[in-house]
Amino acid sequence: MTQLQFTLDFDKLKGEVMKSDLNDVVKSSLIVLFNQYMEMERDKHMQNTSHERSENRQDYRNGYYERELLLSVGRVKLKVPRTRSGEFSTDLFEKYKRHDQAFVLSMLEMVINGVSTRKVTKIVEELCGEKVSKSMVSELTKKLDPIVKEWSQKPLNKQYYQYIYVDAMYIKVREYHKVVSKAVYIALGVNNQDRREILGFMVANTETKVSWSKFFTSLKNRGLQAPKLVISDAHEGLKAAIREEFLNTSWQRCTVHFIKNIMDVMPKKGSKEARTHLKEIFKASTSDISRMLKQEFIEKYESDNKYSKAIEKLDEGYEDAIQFYSEDSEAHVHVRTTNVLERLNGTVRAREKIIKIFPNINSAIRLIGAVLMDAEEAMDQGGRRFIYRTKN
Repeated sequence: MTQLQFTLDFDKLKGEVMKSDLNDVVKSSLIVLFNQYMEMERDKHMQNTSHERSENRQDYRNGYYERELLLSVGRVKLKVPRTRSGEFSTDLFEKYKRHDQAFVLSMLEMVINGVSTRKVTKIVEELCGEKVSKSMVSELTKKLDPIVKEWSQKPLNKQYYQYIYVDAMYIKVREYHKVVSKAVYIALGVNNQDRREILGFMVANTETKVSWSKFFTSLKNRGLQAPKLVISDAHEGLKAAIREEFLNTSWQRCTVHFIKNIMDVMPKKGSKEARTHLKEIFKASTSDISRMLKQEFIEKYESDNKYSKAIEKLDEGYEDAIQFYSEDSEAHVHVRTTNVLERLNGTVRAREKIIKIFPNINSAIRLIGAVLMDAEEAMDQGGRRFIYRTKN
């Protein structure tokens, strides 16, 4: 029986096409690739290849029909295989990800509003092969917006999230004929099965204690309980909101950000050994060893005035940066930094960089939500866990 072992990396293909200025050669290659994928799907359904005799034959081939697929890399016309029974259907069109749809919509809205760059206009022309209309944008919006809204309001009372990572990133949005900066709050949780879930996101005007409290309140209204740890950077408004909104929750200061803050006030020259020592403080296997390394660092450099600010920062923020030691050792590397959320932010940023300035706030919410939805579906699939503990 034919085995279907054919993986499509839409993001990689999209990147290649974007770099190629959407030339005909690359688009033709995509058509060949997609058609081949669907042919292999039909072979699997049939349990044989074309012209192959087999007692296990499940159906009979019945030619093809044409269907267009609108991707963020362009509009392509494909030959979709059919079978006589009509029971076969391809999953290729399901692989057209939501974030690609949202990406297309953002560019279409830019053209409609007359604020697109020449590059975006060119891509949209190649993309659609037809005049873009407000009705076209409206129809696409009606299909995608309810999906993103339903996902963003999903209940959070079905699981307990022991660890929550939070961070803010900034985007530019066109608002009332001006370009303004907006803060995007994102929360990622790790549940009791040690698997990751995106808990929610919010677009706000500024990053303040009030806005962070509003974000946390919205999560709690959906059923979120106070976690064991909240992992974040040391933004003062964020810290204050965590203290007020999550009683009996410990705050873990991201060690990567903390170490950078300390290194920023250390001498630039001749400090290689001190920098290595500083990193080892937070890589120690136990809190006792960490405290010993911290004390050794202070004793070694306290007589040098060039390190006085570094020692002061280390002493002041140390306890908040070692809360991860209260967790199982297998979890330490995962909960001492916000790296997992930084990577997620990078996924959002990759699309946002192409848009540069969102045409409106709804476009930003739609694209960010769609990217996060697809990212969540790719997390910890097939029974995998984010954290593997020996006791499990």
